[in-house]
Amino acid sequence: MNGIKVIAERELRSYFSTPLAYVFILIFLVLSGVFTFYMGNLFERAQADLTPFFNFHPWLYLFLVPAISMRLWSEERKSGSIELLLTLPITRFQSVLGKFLAAWLFAGLALFLTFPTWLTVNYLGDPDNGVIVASYLGSWLMAGGFLAIGSCMSAASKSQVIAFILTGTVCLLFVLAGFPLVLNVFRDWLPMLVVDTVASLSFMTHFGAIAKGVLGLQDLVYFFSVILVWLIATTVVVEMKQGQ
Repeated sequence: MNGIKVIAERELRSYFSTPLAYVFILIFLVLSGVFTFYMGNLFERAQADLTPFFNFHPWLYLFLVPAISMRLWSEERKSGSIELLLTLPITRFQSVLGKFLAAWLFAGLALFLTFPTWLTVNYLGDPDNGVIVASYLGSWLMAGGFLAIGSCMSAASKSQVIAFILTGTVCLLFVLAGFPLVLNVFRDWLPMLVVDTVASLSFMTHFGAIAKGVLGLQDLVYFFSVILVWLIATTVVVEMKQGQ
């Protein structure tokens, strides 16, 4: 655990040693506000909830989360510091987990800083804060899934640009898998069992369930399973790429 903590603290400090952290947080906060109040028509809906706010999170994460994850391993390999990292007295998985936790905490900080939107809704009406808390948790779990995928893509490439594109593409597939338009296409020529299986793999399906205020075990297991599988995949890729 000490090794994981050291790696996580080192990685978290590295975010704030460059303008990347501040630029990311600023862009995330600005876009969240624009999508919620203008595109989401929060005031025009005349409903005290944050549905418009959370509806745009999967699409925000498609562009912003890869910007965080693309440097997790690509930068280490490009600079050569990965050799030093891998000589530390910790396992490969601990290194992977430490880096991931730092990125996840950073994403959580950006999400936490949107609290003025929550306060605004409470000032304007009487929202169900239990649902909002569940939605925040679901959004953070979804960000974790995106970051785990991004970690694997970053480990697979020395180029941050390629890692960004690969992460965005794979995450988009996980989002669209639960999109009604996509599922309707599959329904025309595939058995319902296959369609349901595809839908069950989507971030949208499980995030949507949590955003309704229901913290189902199935949805929690899904997100933690996605995170674990992709972190294990990252570990395998790091082992394969060692020395290259």
